[in-house]
Amino acid sequence: MAFSKRILVIILEKLFVILILINVEAQTIPSNIIKLGSSLSSNFTCNIGSRSSCWFSHSGLFAFGFYPQANGSAVGIWIVNQTDQTTIVWTANRDDPPLSSMATLELTEQGLELTDNSTMTESKVIAGAENEATSAALLDSGNFVLYLNRSIIWESFQLPTDTILGGQNLSQSQKLESSVSTTDHSSGKFRLVLQPSNTINLGLFPVNSSAAYWAPVPSGRIYSQLSLDFEGSLFLTGSDTDEDMIFVNGSSSSSSSSADGSRWKNGSVIYRATLDADGVFRLYSHHSHNVSLKNNTVSNAVVEWSALDNECMVDGICGMNSYCEIQREKADCYCYPGYAFINPMTRSTGCYRKFTADGCITGNDSREPASSVISSYNITPFENMSWYDSDTYSDVLKEKKACSNSCLDDCNCWAALHTDSNKRCRKYKFPLKNGKRGSFISATAFLKMVHLVNSSTKTPAATKSDATEARKSTILIILGSSLGSIAFLCSLLAISGFLLYKQRVHRYNKLLMENSKLGFGVDFGLHVFSYNELEEATEGFNDELGRGLFGAVYKGNLLYSGQNKAIAVKRLEKFVEEGIREFRAEMSAIGMTHHRNLVQLLGFCIEESKMLLVYEFLSNGSLADLLCKDTTNRPSWKDRVRYVQEVAKGVLYLHEECAVHIIHGNLKSQNILLDESWTAKISDFGFARLLLMPSQQFRMSKALVEERSRYSAPEWQKNALISVKADVFSFGVVLLETICFKRNKDVKVSGEGEEMFLYRWVYNCYKAGELLKLVEGERNVDSRTLERLVRVGLWCTQDDPDLRPAMKTVILMLEGTVDVPSPLAT
Repeated sequence: MAFSKRILVIILEKLFVILILINVEAQTIPSNIIKLGSSLSSNFTCNIGSRSSCWFSHSGLFAFGFYPQANGSAVGIWIVNQTDQTTIVWTANRDDPPLSSMATLELTEQGLELTDNSTMTESKVIAGAENEATSAALLDSGNFVLYLNRSIIWESFQLPTDTILGGQNLSQSQKLESSVSTTDHSSGKFRLVLQPSNTINLGLFPVNSSAAYWAPVPSGRIYSQLSLDFEGSLFLTGSDTDEDMIFVNGSSSSSSSSADGSRWKNGSVIYRATLDADGVFRLYSHHSHNVSLKNNTVSNAVVEWSALDNECMVDGICGMNSYCEIQREKADCYCYPGYAFINPMTRSTGCYRKFTADGCITGNDSREPASSVISSYNITPFENMSWYDSDTYSDVLKEKKACSNSCLDDCNCWAALHTDSNKRCRKYKFPLKNGKRGSFISATAFLKMVHLVNSSTKTPAATKSDATEARKSTILIILGSSLGSIAFLCSLLAISGFLLYKQRVHRYNKLLMENSKLGFGVDFGLHVFSYNELEEATEGFNDELGRGLFGAVYKGNLLYSGQNKAIAVKRLEKFVEEGIREFRAEMSAIGMTHHRNLVQLLGFCIEESKMLLVYEFLSNGSLADLLCKDTTNRPSWKDRVRYVQEVAKGVLYLHEECAVHIIHGNLKSQNILLDESWTAKISDFGFARLLLMPSQQFRMSKALVEERSRYSAPEWQKNALISVKADVFSFGVVLLETICFKRNKDVKVSGEGEEMFLYRWVYNCYKAGELLKLVEGERNVDSRTLERLVRVGLWCTQDDPDLRPAMKTVILMLEGTVDVPSPLAT
């Protein structure tokens, strides 16, 4: 009997252990398990109860899947809200281009495999580990995990983007990087780093800068982990230090929390700490009520705590030569007097000087100027202004007036800052960085500005009565001559107008006759040729003029009414597969372009898989041919400057002036042709996708990037979105090639025989004051024009697309209408 009781006790104990294990297993593996083979598609809308486009946490407060990004979608995790203000808390591969509507995501043994049928030939694993996965789940904490049986082998909490959630830790091997904006979640300009340092252990930094603009931890304390708990408190922990609180939430929910955040039965609060796009680290709360998979209600975000109360304290929030100021409770960037925004649409990119710094004349310079109008400088005071991380080269004790005069008399000084508290005067060089203005700053800034002084004011001035008599005499002379000429002018205008009308009618009729001989209608539409017609015109495609990425170009002749018309026929061999309707529409759009600096498209041919384009023939080859010739036969300096200006006008027409805005996408010296009068014309435009809207952007194939890497902007190599600024970069390379008469990447580093990009070498020569090395051995080179063109080329080849000027501004700079500031390092 006793033995039976003992067996019964043992059985009950084992049953108790089994029940505990079952309970633990139930808590470890959630009920919303995702099985192998489950998939999502980007062309479905995420809805509660549907698993075709997203997967939900058990509480229904978090979702994982495809969300809208730019002109496509991205994969990430967000807080579900019944309003349109979806809050993204994590993004996979955040700097990849947006996905198309043909993208799919599948859970396999390798992890989460992403396939975009429009751009990718193979699947891409965006979440996986060394071990094979057996299932996955989105936990109620917002953490997406992969399981091997019951063990977690991968989790999104280990790869944070700009946010940590309640229950998540940030270690020294991790960092937060802000997003570009609330709608673009790719990497932005700011980062939060926890580093092993006894000076700045935790801090906010601009990207690529080691100077922190916020550091809450006293020096000497080293922590290894930043944590946000489920009650909304931020704190630091370390092995050798005590816990240090950054923010203690005194109004947190009293509901209990489990390890995976399952605490939503009666409603609670979601906490998240986000490094926002403006560079401020903030703690938010989202309140939920009566939550279930069929009825989820989450309130909009409430700011519980902010690292900075003033957004202007963020270093780098505004670009070079601009300053940040709070206006109507909102931070914005402004230019100093005499400066203008580089890109008015993106004010944070900085400003440039609208005046030149040539010929500095100080207040003590008593020399007589050579011309009647000279440039001089005055000082404009700015109260409550300061600069951080700018180039300071003088720091002395001076009174306010003396500080202003000291900068005015110093050619290297462009701004001075006088601190009222300690009477210190600091002088700054150009450019000015991290400017901030507000009542919280007790300092006065002095900005140097240019103004024009008429040297004739140094002679005795005429009296007021003399000036009045002179004005009366001038009026009488003008009236007398005008009345005597009005009749003559009217008759002359009438005769000239009639003759001009007759001349234009004659030219118009002649133009119609010439085009009718070529087979074109009077509406200048494109001619549709047959393949046999073009094969005969090119004598069986016998005379090859050249070969590029899309195919070969052949010379031909069309015979109409006894006249031979020279043409160039491009036979497309590697063109992107398009339907006939799309190809016709694209060619028609290109045919609508008419500009003296663009090669004219005359017609095309589509027969089965054969696609050919017919252009006007230009007899003097390409600009690349000139660059490859012997240096003794190089074009004159004036001709090369003219080529640059003509190419710029052609690019401006493509970007802004034609009916359909076009990104060239492959601008290089080989695609710049010269006609019989040596006028530069751009060819091969339109093979990239046309921009139907000015704000749209496009991506090009990998083959095109590799073929044109000599001229490509950095964003091509990163497979990033491409805008018209990519053409600006390529134009900058063509500009520098033309004026230096060297091909890009053909420059050898002295003494090492090592290649470097031309624009890097040009910048080194510019900084060293050795611009004449660029045109060594040439005569009749205008040094001022050379410097202006070099500055324009270096601005165009900036790595950051936002720093590159628009083509309209480039033309104004080339013509000397707008002064070109000193470029930043390329």
